[in-house]
Amino acid sequence: MRYLEIYICLINVVAIIVCIVDKIKAQRKQWRISEKTLFSLAAIGGAFGMYLTMIIIRHKTKHRSFMVALPFMFLVHGTLLLLFLQRNA
Repeated sequence: MRYLEIYICLINVVAIIVCIVDKIKAQRKQWRISEKTLFSLAAIGGAFGMYLTMIIIRHKTKHRSFMVALPFMFLVHGTLLLLFLQRNA
């Protein structure tokens, strides 16, 4: 169980950092991190951190795909986590 907690924390920290880096690159008109990469990080567990960061730094908030998909992914992850915890309780 401890490994799951560590994984969730680490993937969210990575998602936050990648989101901030993409915002900085956008401001400097530099090479950007692909949306595929951002969605992939969210899909493997970083949806909460990425969504929270996007709201705070106002990055990609006009992209409907991000504003709908990230909360949905977070809800799915949360549901799966609760089911896992109930099964192992």
